[in-house]
Formats: sequence, C-alpha cells, structure tokens
Amino acid sequence: MTSPHAVPGPHAPTLDLGGRTALVTGAAGGIGRACALRLAAAGAKVRAVDRDAGGVEELAEDAAHLPGTVEPHVLDLTDLDAAELAAHGTDVLVNNAGLQLVRPLQEFPPDVFHTVLTVMLEAPFRLIRGALPHMYGQGWGRIVNISSVHGLRASPYKGAYVAAKHGLEGLSKTAALEGAPHGVTSNCVNPGYVRTPLVARQLADQAQAHGIPEERVLTEVLLQDSAVKRLIEPEEVAEAVAYLCSPQASFMTGTSLVLDGGWTAH
Repeated sequence: MTSPHAVPGPHAPTLDLGGRTALVTGAAGGIGRACALRLAAAGAKVRAVDRDAGGVEELAEDAAHLPGTVEPHVLDLTDLDAAELAAHGTDVLVNNAGLQLVRPLQEFPPDVFHTVLTVMLEAPFRLIRGALPHMYGQGWGRIVNISSVHGLRASPYKGAYVAAKHGLEGLSKTAALEGAPHGVTSNCVNPGYVRTPLVARQLADQAQAHGIPEERVLTEVLLQDSAVKRLIEPEEVAEAVAYLCSPQASFMTGTSLVLDGGWTAH
C-alpha cells in the first residue's frame, strides 16, 4: 500500500501553492521579500506584512507577473492583537521580521531589548496563534520560522537577538509537537549572515563594538566561524522555505534547517 506522503519520483512537479494563502512578515526587503516572491511564484496568495508601506507596494508591483499574488499589508508587529488577526485564514506562515542592535549587555537599552523580543518572539507566537485554527480545521499547514545560526549559537553583543532566536526555536518545536496530529508542520530555517540591509547595518555597529574598521568586520567577525567565506543570498533562504512547504518535506517538523556555511560544524 502506497503511503499518502510517499516521495514522488525524480521528475516531481515544482512546488504548487495554488489556492493557498501565505503570510510573510518583514516582507519589504531582504529575506522576507525573497520569500514572498518565491511563494507567489509557486501560485500562493501572499499577504506581505511590513511597516514599510512603500516597500510592500513596490514588492506587489514586482510580483505582478507571477502566478500568485502579493497583497501589501502594512502592520507594525508591536501591535500584537493586529498581528494575530492578520494571520487568520493563513495556510503558510513565514515568521521573518527582525531587528538588531549590537551592544554589550551592560549598555543594552532595556526598551530596545523589549522591542526585539516583542517583534521576534511574541509576535510570532501571536501569528501562530491566529493561524492555527484555520490550519487545524483543514488538516494542513506550514509554519516556517526564519531563525538564525544565532538560534543555535551565541555571539557577544547580541543579547536581545540571540535570546529572541533561541526562544523562537523552542516555540517552533512546541508548535511542531502540537500541530503534528493536525497535519501542520513547524520548522526553523537557520541562515548565517545574509546579504540584507540588516547585515549591512551590523558592519558599522560591530566596527564600533570591536574597535576595528568596517572592512575587517566581515572577514574577521561575521564570517570568522563560517567555512564558506561569503554571505548567503536571500533567494537561497527563500528556496529552503519553499522546500519546507513542499510535499517532499511533509515528514520534516520540529527541526532546524541550517544554512550556515559550516559555522556549527565546529
């Protein structure tokens, strides 16, 4: 008897999310933008969530030729009630939005720590909470949390970011255990340093924190522990997200898909 989750042969069709609704946070740029475009290319109706109205409008225009659609949804994720409401009816949820501040713990502003944890941990909880009733009701759902190598390893001066990503890993595993009987998977994608505006801003912050020129930060700090000495591209992360939404990944849940260039192999 053939399993309903049997892996197709080598000529399996490309990812088809036609008829599915996806929500991507932090969709105006970087990884979120790449994920929104990839899911729309697979036919999904994508809710592009970001507080950058111009960025998501431009994204929608750039996606106009794709099989799916991108609908701009301007939202500040610190509005947790609105975040939960935005996730209603979602089939695929990509928790991507993030922010970063590089400071020693004794100098880290408490208000910024609170905001980072709100956007990067509490908002994903509320989005998952809003999405699950629909996913459970139909017996299918995909939760993909964009974590980081910093969800698995710590670095100095990134207390809020590391704390949020470690928390996201635990939240994702809990969602996987609860969602499995309902056909819902939950996984993390863990990239190293990605070529995004967030990383570009870190160059200046890290230069200040370590007291070295910016040109040395990339090679001596950011990529020090990476065997592959380059930044990962947002499209590479988006392809991992797409894979986790595919039939071939239906048995993958509660885990972390690491794209770190060998960082955690040490």
